[in-house]
Amino acid sequence: MDLIIGDLSLINGLFLLLALGLALGFEFVNGFHDTANAVATVIYTNTLKPTYAVVWSGIWNLIGVLTSTGAVAFGIISLLPVELVVNAGSGAGFAMVFALLISAIIWNLSTWYFGLPASSSHTLIGSILGVGLANSAVTGAAFGEGVNWEKAIEVFQSLLLSPPIGFMAAALILLAAKVLLKNPALYQSPEGETPPPIWIRGLLILTCTGVSFAHGSNDGQKGMGLIMLILIGILPSIYALDLSIDAPTFVNLSEASKAAVVTLDKHSPPSLSVQGKEIDVQLSSFLKSGNASDRTFSALAAKNHAIADKLIGKNSFQEVSKEDRRSLRSDFYLLAKTIDKLDRQSMFADAAEQKTLINYKKQIQRVTEFIPDYVKVAVALALGLGTIVGWKRIVVTVGEKIGKEHLTYAQGAAAELVAMSTIATADRFGLPVSTTHVLSSGIAGTMIANGSGIQTDTVRNLLLAWILTLPICMFLGALTFSADLFIVIHIFGLK
Repeated sequence: MDLIIGDLSLINGLFLLLALGLALGFEFVNGFHDTANAVATVIYTNTLKPTYAVVWSGIWNLIGVLTSTGAVAFGIISLLPVELVVNAGSGAGFAMVFALLISAIIWNLSTWYFGLPASSSHTLIGSILGVGLANSAVTGAAFGEGVNWEKAIEVFQSLLLSPPIGFMAAALILLAAKVLLKNPALYQSPEGETPPPIWIRGLLILTCTGVSFAHGSNDGQKGMGLIMLILIGILPSIYALDLSIDAPTFVNLSEASKAAVVTLDKHSPPSLSVQGKEIDVQLSSFLKSGNASDRTFSALAAKNHAIADKLIGKNSFQEVSKEDRRSLRSDFYLLAKTIDKLDRQSMFADAAEQKTLINYKKQIQRVTEFIPDYVKVAVALALGLGTIVGWKRIVVTVGEKIGKEHLTYAQGAAAELVAMSTIATADRFGLPVSTTHVLSSGIAGTMIANGSGIQTDTVRNLLLAWILTLPICMFLGALTFSADLFIVIHIFGLK
């Protein structure tokens, strides 16, 4: 157990390989589970042959992942309990990562087997909430304490609103098209295997491309966020901070830290000193409860002094010792989250102070919320390969079993146009949204608008799967976290 391979113990090396394999496995399953939605319309309108469609979609998923901002990735991480994120390399941190991935993969494979296009976003978020609830029970905290409910509600809103938006928007686009675009070819169903007219074919390929790209840029980030959490926990000397930042970025961070010292000291009563472990206790308590006090500001000021001391005299993170990089990242994480929450509560009445601290938070995010290109490539390949391998079950449901009649060209274009726009908008604001829900709802909306009707059995099964996803995945996440925690602590001896 004590054998060292580089900076890694043998057991940590094995855990690293297992965790990365699970994370890429999650994206692989996500590929043939979710991305299949993007190719359903082009396949069922004979726009592209299945082989060409899935390869084309896989390529654009890859491009979407590679060009993504990372906002969704770290938005997902912010749902996790603070103490587990800060201690990602501990036994509890390993248990958290394994629980999230195992429970999400189990549910995704189960719904895929039955051809139900359930949401990978709902799956992962349900698992996260389950882990948070289990962690609060294991640590003896108040039940549910440590779950970022504010962020969870924000995510729930995007996930709950996207299906009705998809349904109504696709229906309205189809109705508007019938008024504005009089070409009857657009509203016909494919005949045999004959492809549509070239201009319709181009439109459908364009919307398929847009959905695939948007899916990669949004859903692909979920795996990237978890992989970074794994790498930060196991290899903090390399991944805790962005070692590749240029000198001006480091200088901006250092200057922002100094400016924040002045601002925060104003809010910290001299007679109220918070030191040692109490600093982290106070900040973590505030992040859990949302109740700020003078001790919160004193702890925040003390935390920033500790950060400023570690940065003084340094010109880059390369000059920070390997031992200090993990603690510095933890300090950054707690400080940035605390500033963000205080700002949301309007605790900084002075506009200049608010500007100083928000700028500091942004500088912190620039050096902590980064994703190396090779992580993006690995996730992109897993997502693309998944699309190519397992697309058929979900495609059959979307293409044949939602409506009572065959999908027309206009219906396919309307549903995918809405899906593409909704996902791209959610990506812009760093919110995870379900490609599955938006596109499936969009197709159902076009069927109703077209007077085609829907197959009630399929829609009922879809709705049931969507409703059950969150509670089942919360249960799976809590159960697997508890089991994994026992294994990593009592069998492998990780604390």
